[in-house]
Amino acid sequence: MSAYHPLSEQEAIQIALSLDGYFPEGASLTSREIGDGNLNLVFHIVDSSSGKSLIMKQALPYAKVVGESWPLTLDRARIESDKLILEGELAPGLVPNVYKYDPELYLTIMEDLSDHIIMRQGLIGGTRYPKFADDISTFMARTLFFTSDLGMNQQEKKQRVKAFINPELCKITEDLIFDDPYTNSPNNSFDPAIQDAAEALWQDSQLHFEVAILRDKFLTNAQALLHGDLHTGSVFVTPESTKVIDPEFAYYGPIGFDIGAVIANLLLNFAGQEHWSTDTETRNDFRRYLTDSVRDVWNLFDQKFRALWDEHGLDRIASSTPGYQDYYMNRLLQDAVGFAGCKIVRRIVGLSHVIDVDRIPDAAAKEKAQRLALAIGTSLIRNNRNTQSIEEIIDVALSLANK
Repeated sequence: MSAYHPLSEQEAIQIALSLDGYFPEGASLTSREIGDGNLNLVFHIVDSSSGKSLIMKQALPYAKVVGESWPLTLDRARIESDKLILEGELAPGLVPNVYKYDPELYLTIMEDLSDHIIMRQGLIGGTRYPKFADDISTFMARTLFFTSDLGMNQQEKKQRVKAFINPELCKITEDLIFDDPYTNSPNNSFDPAIQDAAEALWQDSQLHFEVAILRDKFLTNAQALLHGDLHTGSVFVTPESTKVIDPEFAYYGPIGFDIGAVIANLLLNFAGQEHWSTDTETRNDFRRYLTDSVRDVWNLFDQKFRALWDEHGLDRIASSTPGYQDYYMNRLLQDAVGFAGCKIVRRIVGLSHVIDVDRIPDAAAKEKAQRLALAIGTSLIRNNRNTQSIEEIIDVALSLANK
């Protein structure tokens, strides 16, 4: 079985049985295709007798959300596998273990995380994750610092940039996040109830100016090796554990993009609490938890990144020049705020939404959540270059929610 083709469940079982020593001899395996994303087949392989299991993820040559009319490179599977392995080295315990990569089938075989839940689903259910901010800040600080010019040999970094060139998936981001929402694009998707808000985005030249600056950073600023799609649907959690998955959008880009993605998705759930919380007191309390998480994610990231820089910084002038570290970290905060705003806007009016808002069954509550999200997102975009503290972002969210 070598030539590429989308696997059947039976073929996935045969591959699983061929893994040396993983399943007991004579194991009777079952397979279920569980992929709910847009780009891949995902098989859950289980041996009910021993309780052992694994996940197989195979790249498809097109985007499932659109179909074969939107072709995609299969090389993204290599990028994802290589990035997961690197993340496991830099942030041990915070990603699933990779058991094998098959370059001919573009297939990654990895640890099963069925004892975890996708964080987005958990937040919708009102679950709090006390370790998340600490874990995700560690993940980001270590994976971003040690792949940047601050934390690795700069010539070796240039070679790694070449290995993670990811133009087709970057093109998706460039269009869906930094272009389509700001024009009458056929890729956009939004409810008629917020047609006026969508059209306002198309006409707002001040907003376009800020988006153009952020888009330019995404296109040109190869600061570190990003996860590239670090939202709450790419994080498996329990109250005691955090595992980051799905880095197939990985490429060398601006550090603030990953941080902003985390912040954006916490704030999208913040907006969605218009429905998911059953009463005002519960809503206010859970929203405080979400804004506390935003604060903790940034502050812990800031502390850990600075500590790594102080201990492991390789760039002499960046490490020895008074004031430069403060300048650099404030710039990361500003970038994260702007990218968070773009991420939020895209998820309300763009091609691919989030269930935090999209699955709200009551039309009035859904519209209120959508408008709140857009208000937060556009405010972050407009003010990103003036941001001096994460508290400003929290104040924006809370003040708009209380209007």
